[in-house]
Amino acid sequence: MFFKATVACVWLLSWLPFKAISALGWLVGHLIASIPSSRRHIGRVNLRRCLPDWTEADRSRLLRRHFVAMVQMLLEYGYCWFASPERLRRLMSIEGLEHLKQHEGRPVILMMPHFTGLDLAGLRVSLETELVSIYSRQKDPWLDEFFRTRRLRLGTGIIFSRQQGTRAVIRALRDGYRLYYLPDQDFGHRDSVFVPFFGVNAATITGLSRMAMVAGAAVLPCYPRREAAGYTLVIEPALDNFPTTDAAADSARMNAVIEAQVRRQPHQYFWLHKRFKSRPPGEADFYG
Repeated sequence: MFFKATVACVWLLSWLPFKAISALGWLVGHLIASIPSSRRHIGRVNLRRCLPDWTEADRSRLLRRHFVAMVQMLLEYGYCWFASPERLRRLMSIEGLEHLKQHEGRPVILMMPHFTGLDLAGLRVSLETELVSIYSRQKDPWLDEFFRTRRLRLGTGIIFSRQQGTRAVIRALRDGYRLYYLPDQDFGHRDSVFVPFFGVNAATITGLSRMAMVAGAAVLPCYPRREAAGYTLVIEPALDNFPTTDAAADSARMNAVIEAQVRRQPHQYFWLHKRFKSRPPGEADFYG
């Protein structure tokens, strides 16, 4: 009942114009940012580790802006779930689409870090090319099915759960789908290497390098940029000389690319998850 009521509220929000969502997100985001919470603690730890040269006051302002961006993103899920293709095109323009089109006929991985607007960006680019993506199953069956149907509602892609592994994804790449891939969270020690992210050793999965190697795919970094009247999805040129035979070096390079993107719009990156949850042997927990 709770989930269904939430969906009904999100449907109502989907009728609001973008600037109204922005204003409501600003108000609620500032309110939430002022309340002590575990997420606020995580954000402070992450920013202290990643931006040690910033003053405490500057980091606090950034964290407050990030709460606003996160709330705006949550309020925008009505667009993701219910907006028409025409409205999606109006809400998000694409910069650098030519970089994607020049790889027509070749497997492509769109490397999307965890920025606010990433789900909207996935739907938007699926209107230009068929996508395959990976999702995490929800514990609640109704919610899991709802998320699946909403992601697939435009008929422009397919999805596989993380539990299904990568074989199905590789087959889809070879069949002409482009992979929309989010590689920058801490999934533990398995299949990960510790490489720098903002100068901090971070457990980083090597999946991008491995799948690009097996599929012979070009890797195009991308990110959504939230602006006053909507979003711009930025698609960058394919990484040259990538992948290599050194998965750890490839993962370090991936993190460096993501770091450069984050520095352009730091308040829109996901600072509220435990990016440094896994630590090398003998190193203390950051968040305790």
